[in-house]
Amino acid sequence: MPRTGRLFEIIQILRSAASPVRAEDLAEKLEVSKRTIYRDIAALQAMRTPVEGEAGIGYILRNGYDLPPLNFDEEELEALHVGLAMLMRTGDGAMQQAAARVSRKICDVHASAEWLQVAPWGAPLDDPEQGCVSKALLRQAVRECRKLQITYVSPESGETCRTLRPLALIYHIECTMLAAWCELRGGFRHFRTDRMFAAELQEEQFAGEAKTLRKLWMEQEGWDFAFAP
Repeated sequence: MPRTGRLFEIIQILRSAASPVRAEDLAEKLEVSKRTIYRDIAALQAMRTPVEGEAGIGYILRNGYDLPPLNFDEEELEALHVGLAMLMRTGDGAMQQAAARVSRKICDVHASAEWLQVAPWGAPLDDPEQGCVSKALLRQAVRECRKLQITYVSPESGETCRTLRPLALIYHIECTMLAAWCELRGGFRHFRTDRMFAAELQEEQFAGEAKTLRKLWMEQEGWDFAFAP
C-alpha cells in the first residue's frame, strides 16, 4: 500500500477506535513493521493531524478531527456501491481489500446503501495457501511492464513453463484471464489464472514495447471495452 493510503488508513482506524490503538496492532492490520508505524505517526503529527499517544501505550485521534467531504451525487454513490461490491466476484483478494477500504472511506462521509445488494459469487479467490497465483502479482507485472514466468496447465498442452509479457487482466464472471505475448508460442495468448500453478516476476522489463503490443493485441482481438474511463 502506498504511504499516502496507509496514512489515511491509520486516521480511519483511530477515528473508529473506542480506546488507544497500539503500534503493533496498527502494524499487523496494515501489514508493515512497527518502525514504519512510528514513522507514519510522526509524519501525521508533523502535518498537524491531532494524533496523541506514544509507543507502548497506544494512539488516539483527538475528537473533532474530520476529513474533507467527497462530493458525489446520489446516483454516483449508488454506482460506486455496486461497482465496489462487484469486485467480490473477481477472486482478486488484494482488489477486494482495496474495495473494502474505499467503501469505509465513503461510508464515513455519506450514508450507506445496504438496499443495493450484489451477489458475491464469481471467480475463485486467489488464496496463495491453496496454491493459487496472486492476481495482485499479475497486476503488478502488467503495471510495471515486467516479464513473468509461469507454470501453466491446459487441457490441450498439459503443463508448460512460459515466459510472458503481460498486457492486460480481464475479469470474466467465473474466471480471470491474463492477456500476454507468449515467448514460447511467439504470439498473443490468454491464460486463465486458475490454471496457473506458479508465477514469478522477472527483473527484465519491456516498457518500450508494452504500448505497441497492447494496441496490436486489442486490434487482433477486436477488443471493445464496455467501459473505458
